[in-house]
Amino acid sequence: MAIRKLRHEEIPRTALAEIGRKPRHPIVLVLDNVRSLYNVGSIFRTCDGALIERLYLCGFTPHPPRKEIEKTALDAAASVPWVYHGSVENVLRELKSGGYTIAALELAEESTSCFDLKREHFPLALVIGNEIEGVRKPALDLCDLAVEIPMYGIKQSLNVAIAAGIGLYEALRVIKGK
Repeated sequence: MAIRKLRHEEIPRTALAEIGRKPRHPIVLVLDNVRSLYNVGSIFRTCDGALIERLYLCGFTPHPPRKEIEKTALDAAASVPWVYHGSVENVLRELKSGGYTIAALELAEESTSCFDLKREHFPLALVIGNEIEGVRKPALDLCDLAVEIPMYGIKQSLNVAIAAGIGLYEALRVIKGK
């Protein structure tokens, strides 16, 4: 069987003017001091693809408008609801009071595999930490659970944008029931 790749003009797309009418998945992503503008742009693009509710940019995480973010976001900053907040702790408290399960994507003594997320964990706030330090202790203290991405090689971490994508799409798999 031959597989025919779709041409660019054949790929179904939602217009920017229509994206606000689509129901969003009950997931928010919270970035805690992510430093790379290119990682932030890549995360915007992944959030658009996953159609999440909101992206929170906290601490010293850079935010639009920045050409370095746009280089990897490819206009996703216009389609993803986002907000900048100086305090990740305040954001997490607000989300928790709104009924979200707060999950750090982090290696911790108590962490479980991201493949063990369950439907009862939704709505879900997934916390992504700094490229070097991960999720900081003040934010971790507000989390209900820690989930990790199993690593089978010699490295024990992934690029923050890659990790965010895996975490988001695993969460989507759970809520889609697949």
